[in-house]
Amino acid sequence: MFRKLLLLSRANKKLIILFIDFVLLMVIILASFSIRLEYWYFPKDYVAWMILAAPFIAIPIFIVFGLYNAIVRYIGFKALWSVIKAVSLYSSIWGLIAISLGPDKIPRSVILINWLLSMIAIGGVRLFGRFLLIKNAVEEKNRCKVLIYGAGNAGIQLVSVLKNSMSYEPVGFIDDAKELQGNNISGLNIFSIETIDKLIKKFKVQEVLIALPSISRANRLAIVSKLEPYSLIVRMLPGLSKIAEGKVKIDDLLKISIQDLLGRKLAEPNKDLLRKNITNKVVAVTGAGGSIGSELCRQIVSLKPKSLILYEMSEISLYTIEKELSDINLQSLNIYPILGSVNNKNRLKKVFKKFNVETIYHAAAYKHVPMVEFNITEGVDNNVFGTLNCAEVAVDLMVETFVLISTDKAVRPTNTMGATKRVAELILQAFANIQINTKFSIVRFGNVLGSSGSVIPLFEKQIKKGGPVTITDKNITRYFMTVSEAVELIIQAGTMGNGGDLFVLDMGKPVKIEELATKMINLSGLKIKNEQNPDGDIDITYIGLRPGEKLYEELLIGDKVSETDNPLIMCAEEEMLIWNELKPLLNRLMEANNNYDHKKVCELLVKIVPGFKSNIKISDILYEDKMISNDN
Repeated sequence: MFRKLLLLSRANKKLIILFIDFVLLMVIILASFSIRLEYWYFPKDYVAWMILAAPFIAIPIFIVFGLYNAIVRYIGFKALWSVIKAVSLYSSIWGLIAISLGPDKIPRSVILINWLLSMIAIGGVRLFGRFLLIKNAVEEKNRCKVLIYGAGNAGIQLVSVLKNSMSYEPVGFIDDAKELQGNNISGLNIFSIETIDKLIKKFKVQEVLIALPSISRANRLAIVSKLEPYSLIVRMLPGLSKIAEGKVKIDDLLKISIQDLLGRKLAEPNKDLLRKNITNKVVAVTGAGGSIGSELCRQIVSLKPKSLILYEMSEISLYTIEKELSDINLQSLNIYPILGSVNNKNRLKKVFKKFNVETIYHAAAYKHVPMVEFNITEGVDNNVFGTLNCAEVAVDLMVETFVLISTDKAVRPTNTMGATKRVAELILQAFANIQINTKFSIVRFGNVLGSSGSVIPLFEKQIKKGGPVTITDKNITRYFMTVSEAVELIIQAGTMGNGGDLFVLDMGKPVKIEELATKMINLSGLKIKNEQNPDGDIDITYIGLRPGEKLYEELLIGDKVSETDNPLIMCAEEEMLIWNELKPLLNRLMEANNNYDHKKVCELLVKIVPGFKSNIKISDILYEDKMISNDN
């Protein structure tokens, strides 16, 4: 019966409450007379009409005070205060009418008793309904047991919300302040983090909700590190500004992001450097729809350029970023979505000339190591000669600034992708020495979180599917940085040099991929399945290094490095080729590439990039070879 009532529409539920109030109001007046006269009272004539009139006086007042708009499950002090005000007004009006029409028939104490009983009954019905709803929710749905980390104002607000929730049941607080430990707030005890193992077993805790919105990133990392071994889902509240906007909501709880596990220290960006090459300038981004390119576009828009050219070969990627930028473009900035390939030099030149481009961020490149390894000529064509085309156009049109987005895989490369990016670096360094109009800069860094090909989204999908999580090698390590931080540093680095400078971003300490996967599994509330724990949830399997993949990445070829104004940006001095030496090698590379001569292409890449150690066996039949031979 109760479950059927829960399924009724909101309008029908209001009618039921209104009917209950209607009956209660008449019963309460009868009870008031009976209590006053000390016997069961049955009204006659005038008094009977006054009893019948009670609900017709009260219910319009209750409607005005919103008593039928409050959702019973979430009734709190404000709703009860409305009940008190509405009942008081109704009782006063009913009493005045009753006394004025029949002063000798109704004792004055009946009015007071009616007021008291009406408050108890009208408010009590709503509280009883709330109790039944919450009790039913607990019985029908096993609520998730949670600990609140932080017994401050945000934590107390969060508990008050969770107690009305059908999904969560708070079982206690955790707080690092020793003076709070052992005390009780909102009916919940405050514990030390050292007791969490016992708390998990005692209360069957499934999640920890961090209610410390103003906490520093370093302290947040310390907390997450303490919680990580316990296979708990960890969520946290957003910043104080969001909480200040209104009541804390369960929807505000965010899963701990993977960047919180990396513990990188951030440096404050230099606003002047960010604006120098962008504000009031015509800016172009090649590869505008990619991971780095799209974030570059987002940050460029916020720095108010004169106009922004989105140059991208993928139609869907270009549409996506252009649509996103149009939605956030509040200052009516001119944004031009241009479909085109960096291999089409004529189109590049016409586009950049038409819009009088002043700054170019060259992010267009094939970056997926195994994919380039099996499509060598396309990788060379796009990464090497696409960069050459862009650089030549920039010089011809006297573009002020050209910034190349490079990769740590260009350092002593073991794969074709890394080798092609190193050649791209050499092209820009050589161009910087033969002209003075265009300032060329190179920015080299490692993996960015969430980029295409990154292990993070792959692991998230694998965990969501129930595993297994696949890792190439038990000892493999990688550098990681958030895409927004990387782009912020790219923009700043691009303004620092004098031409041909190679900037390297400080990526912090390399992260062991196995440890990263373990943390992601544990912080999803799951356990690793292995020999020690055969009843776990997620397997980790090792699939072996892919073609051209390194166990670890490097950021510098030599040790000649100097500091800049930003502690996270270093300037590296590395060996280079002058243009007269590089140009004939590039001509031979282009000829071999156009003839799909993979052996010659690899030999020339090794000659141009002495540190390149190709893992490709020329005798192997690669995908590209097979494709071409089938065409013939």
